[in-house]
Amino acid sequence: MKQIFAHVGLLLLCLFWNGLPGFAQDCEGCKDHTLFSRMPNFYIVNYSSNYDGFEMRLPENESKNVEGQRTHIEYSFDYESGLQHPSMLQVKRNYQNAMKKIGGKVVLDGAYYSTMLVNKNGKEIWVNLELSNEGGFIYLDVVEVEAMQQEISANDMLEALNTNGFVALYINFDTSKASITADSQAIIDQVAELLNNNPELKLSIEGHTDNRGDAASNKALSEQRSKAVSSALVAKGVAANRLSSLGWGMEHPIADNRTEDGRALNRRVELVKK
Repeated sequence: MKQIFAHVGLLLLCLFWNGLPGFAQDCEGCKDHTLFSRMPNFYIVNYSSNYDGFEMRLPENESKNVEGQRTHIEYSFDYESGLQHPSMLQVKRNYQNAMKKIGGKVVLDGAYYSTMLVNKNGKEIWVNLELSNEGGFIYLDVVEVEAMQQEISANDMLEALNTNGFVALYINFDTSKASITADSQAIIDQVAELLNNNPELKLSIEGHTDNRGDAASNKALSEQRSKAVSSALVAKGVAANRLSSLGWGMEHPIADNRTEDGRALNRRVELVKK
């Protein structure tokens, strides 16, 4: 399983060494996450912040794919300071205690990693901490869970259908279920608008998954999800005889299933012009 490093900083005094001679400096453009500060005597060697999706470790060797704004930060201890870096346990307990202080909880406590979760302002924030070099390196990611904004409109869909014969949509469903989440209602509304504005148009609703899990289960799930989309459109006034449903499971990937970004692209619903 690809490990997901999650970040939330600590409620500790943040020591910034930038511009001070004799101390290591943060990489250009790097910064702590806005929620928390860092462990003393550590500096940032790698940083990124964008929309991403990946798996969080859970108990019982399970995992959970979460998607949202991911901030990834890698810290290194300033070995040139002449000080002794904290132990893995010390770093881990600091992060866990900081999470508990803001109302979060420890989901998983491993020897050199920890998964944590906090709800803040109505939003889930998943955290994974990973340590190496006996505590001298800290890898963090914070994922503020949210749906990717579907920017395609009914007119965009029609253009894609006329040009390519299909269009891929990223509709969110409850985990391992075929129930469409509330944040994907806007996509359903746009598809309904497309069909209602073009009464001669007929579509095949086709579900696709990534390659995690067994092929039979993925195919069944993709079929259930395509039927759920069709049912939602019928509820919006679209005639059922204009729609058909099909589930392909993992059979037709459009991206590399070895990466989380690729798997996210493969989890899609396609509208195919009939």
